[in-house]
Amino acid sequence: MKTDIQIARECELNPISDIAAHLGIDPEKIEPYGRYMAKVPVSMIDEEKVKQSRLILVTAISPTKAGIGKTTVSIGLTLGLNKIGKKAAVALREPSLGPCFGIKGGAAGGGYAQVLPMEKINLHFTGDFHAVTSAHNTISALLDNYLYQHRKDGFSLREIYWKRVLDVNDRALRNVVTGLRGDGVISETGFDITPASELMAILCLATSEEDLQRRIENIVLGITADGAPFRVRDLGVAGAITVLLRDALAPNLVQTTEHTPAFIHGGPFANIAHGCSSVVATKMAMTYCDYVVTEAGFGADLGAEKFFDIKCRKTGLQPQLVVIVATTQGLKMHGGVDLEQIKEPNLKGLKEGLKNLNRHINNMQGFGQPVVVTLNRFDFDSDEEIDVVRKNCEDLGVGFAVNEAFLKGGEGAVELAQKVVDTIDTIQPLPIHFTYPENDTIEGKIEKVCKRIYGAAAVEFTKTGKRRLEALYTTFADDKAIKRYPVCIAKTQFSFTADSTRYGSPEGFTIRIRDVILNSGSEMIVAIAGDMLRMPGLPKSPQAERITIVDGEIEGLS
Repeated sequence: MKTDIQIARECELNPISDIAAHLGIDPEKIEPYGRYMAKVPVSMIDEEKVKQSRLILVTAISPTKAGIGKTTVSIGLTLGLNKIGKKAAVALREPSLGPCFGIKGGAAGGGYAQVLPMEKINLHFTGDFHAVTSAHNTISALLDNYLYQHRKDGFSLREIYWKRVLDVNDRALRNVVTGLRGDGVISETGFDITPASELMAILCLATSEEDLQRRIENIVLGITADGAPFRVRDLGVAGAITVLLRDALAPNLVQTTEHTPAFIHGGPFANIAHGCSSVVATKMAMTYCDYVVTEAGFGADLGAEKFFDIKCRKTGLQPQLVVIVATTQGLKMHGGVDLEQIKEPNLKGLKEGLKNLNRHINNMQGFGQPVVVTLNRFDFDSDEEIDVVRKNCEDLGVGFAVNEAFLKGGEGAVELAQKVVDTIDTIQPLPIHFTYPENDTIEGKIEKVCKRIYGAAAVEFTKTGKRRLEALYTTFADDKAIKRYPVCIAKTQFSFTADSTRYGSPEGFTIRIRDVILNSGSEMIVAIAGDMLRMPGLPKSPQAERITIVDGEIEGLS
């Protein structure tokens, strides 16, 4: 079977100006990055046209080591919609170098359902990730300099929130000490991965250049000796940081294997951040297309919950339908089947794994959304297994379709596309039922997500978690805006629990919150559950060992 790279090289790309013209965008208005990529100015968004477009959210069952293929399905569905005569585009997140060189090897779809040029998208693309990394660490340098230059004036921070970031999985940098040997003020700090940067979340939630700067100004960097918040605006550098991110704010336009348009922009992880592509990319696609497919990271308990409770709540976006992606392999793993045996027929394990799927279905319906389940088919899937999943969905009154876009491109997603269109035409989504009210307490919001979405029996805060929460209430007692912020829970993607080894649909468990972090620029409260880390490590055999150049061509990015 051909690799993703081989398939990508077979595809003759159209000039990006042609893709823009097909959308109805004046090619003179875009900013090309080579022949096949371009940035589109945020000013091209038309809010009235956004209201007329149909937004489709793609999410999934809890991921497993077998993979799910959510991005491939998102791209495939877009291809299928265009195949049946609809004007559709996909809006996705940008891949991160960390996972590409660590576990995945690439995150631009697969087979005949890819976004192209695949190698550039998976690597440096248009430089957005580098811009976020540079802007974040520039704030760190300016903050350290401020502390150094004003130390004789008696200025100090009793607590510093702002770390550094790097788009590489590097566990050795989680905790570091800076300022040694007299080179600045000695301080304990550390590194997060770039997708966890608050600036990444800000980039994905900002609606304009002015909104971008406003959010940057509001970032809380630490707490002064007398208990007051110290923000980027107090450094006086918000304008400089906005300059660094100015070009990055514009969404990126590329194309699929079948020359349909794709907007790829922003890259927060859903297990440590809010897991959605940018608001401006979504709205840009909706300005120029009748149907827009977007995805939220990892399982529906993470990305989809945050898509509704954070992105939709703050922007007014309303999807028409949710597509939940499943595979027989993933379902079997959730049913207790060993990884080595998941390609073999096992109806008992498959049926047991349906409990995971059904909880995600129930959660999405709880948001008031119509649901279609799609089985991402592999060549070893039997008709009997597919019929079990189909009947399960029929019994629940949920639409079902098989997706074969990986092997067949848009033709393999026609069944799914038609099911999606028919469902949208016949079932009207209800106004979004958010998991918690905006005026709830921080603890109340966290508890409602843990109990209503994850199915936890109880929520506990560690001593550190309680201390952080109390400090938040004390320091920002008079700040009414912060009390309305949504919560963003950082949790393992592999389980409804905070234990990555508990597959399936566990019950009666407790979620432990060990830290609570204020992100006042992105306007959310981040709660760290269990042992979740915002700087991942690398596996024993990272994908970087297999990425190389052979006869002038890149290999291993698939």
